[in-house]
Amino acid sequence: MRGSIKSGSKKRASKMAESLRRLVNIGTFTVLQEKLERWLDNYYINTCDQNVARCCEIVELNAKVQGQLFKLLQVTAESGGMYGGASIIKSRLLPFLGQNFFTSGGSVTADTSLSVLAEAAAKNREIDELQDMYETSLTELEADLKDKEAENQDLKDELVEAKDQLNRSLRESTSNKMLGEVEVRELRRKLSDAQDEIVKLRAKAGLVDDYDRQVRNLRDELSLASTKKSYLDSDVYNSLSTYRYTPRVGSPLSVDDPVQRVRQQNYISRWNDMFSQDRLDAMDTLRRYSDDYENNQRIIFLAIQEAFSVSKMAFRQFKMKVRANLAATHIGPETLEEAVQDYVNRNTDLCDLTGMVADVIRALNRSPKVSLPPDATFSIVQPFIREACKLAWNMSALAHPLDIAVATDAELFDNNKYRRSYDSEYTAPLVSHHIWPSLMQGAKVLMKGEACTRRGASLGASRRSRSPTRSTSPSPRPRSRSRSLSPSRRNRSRSISPSRSRSPFSSGVW
Repeated sequence: MRGSIKSGSKKRASKMAESLRRLVNIGTFTVLQEKLERWLDNYYINTCDQNVARCCEIVELNAKVQGQLFKLLQVTAESGGMYGGASIIKSRLLPFLGQNFFTSGGSVTADTSLSVLAEAAAKNREIDELQDMYETSLTELEADLKDKEAENQDLKDELVEAKDQLNRSLRESTSNKMLGEVEVRELRRKLSDAQDEIVKLRAKAGLVDDYDRQVRNLRDELSLASTKKSYLDSDVYNSLSTYRYTPRVGSPLSVDDPVQRVRQQNYISRWNDMFSQDRLDAMDTLRRYSDDYENNQRIIFLAIQEAFSVSKMAFRQFKMKVRANLAATHIGPETLEEAVQDYVNRNTDLCDLTGMVADVIRALNRSPKVSLPPDATFSIVQPFIREACKLAWNMSALAHPLDIAVATDAELFDNNKYRRSYDSEYTAPLVSHHIWPSLMQGAKVLMKGEACTRRGASLGASRRSRSPTRSTSPSPRPRSRSRSLSPSRRNRSRSISPSRSRSPFSSGVW
């Protein structure tokens, strides 16, 4: 009996091992995985019927695998007797046989569902990965904590050193401050004594400086006058002695003369450059000494007016000398005026530019319309005045000269001659002050000027009194310019020499 039982159990064991070996050799799970992957790749390409057929095929294969596994489970349990594996079946298999385990309408039980096993394996892997990550991060945090503790200890040591150094510096600065205060008090006392001594010395040296300044001014005026006379006499007579008139196709007095046309165009271009460049440079120079923008504009306008007035007067004298010298030796066929104009065209550089600049600066000093601070003179705009005198001389030397229009404050605004400035009141009919003169040739306006119009311009602005240094004739004791309006100076009459008694707006006759 016992032999028969043992032989039966051996047969079942060998049968079970054979079935397990056959199931492993077939590789059904590998085939099932490959079918699932192939179905996933072609899921969106297949039709609905093809997808249902694939799913049924996989379900059938899964059912077959489950059938084989249940057979192996039965054979394995029978090998343990009547109750073999009962506890394991109760604890592991019975919970999968609940009502939610089966799919709707399906005949295959879900206790062998691969998805449940895959989810369980994935969760186990996730838990292991999280545990590994936690252990790794914990190790890194511990290492960082040790590094931070070391850095904190270094910072504490540096803080202690800095505190000690600060205490030493504080003690040293306190001692230096006490010594510095004593030195400052001593230096202030010496400075006060030196200032008192300087005041005394200035009071003593004031008279000497006044006398020296007067002597220098007289010497400068004498040297300018002698230089101007010798320059004009020598250049004019030397050039006249070698001058020979060259016959021309046209008259130099003609409007269509090439010299007239080319030079007039060049001078007009230079006039525009002076307005757009030289004038702005001069305004920048004046702004360093005076913040009165309107007063600076008046200075520039008056300088260009005086430059034309002085240049026309000088050219008139120059032309009279040329005419007088050529008249003694002139013989046809050209007229005397043509010969004079031809000589002028060839010798436009025979001008006393230094003397004209000095005359313009003296005219600015005499004018009551403009002023500068006591520490500045009109010589600060000497480059602009020099260029203006040179251009005015060249314009006056033309056969048909160019001139500027007569301009006075509070005159009626002429739209043909001027354009309004940006800060003008466009409804005001009167000119408050002129910014740039208009360029004319006879009665024809070639280039418009610029003027500022404001209401109340006829009332005029406050004018400063004329100091003794503004007089035309030189004084034996020149004084510094004064801006005060004392009654004694208001009633003082000015002496004007015959050579300077001219209007700044007079136009010459050629």
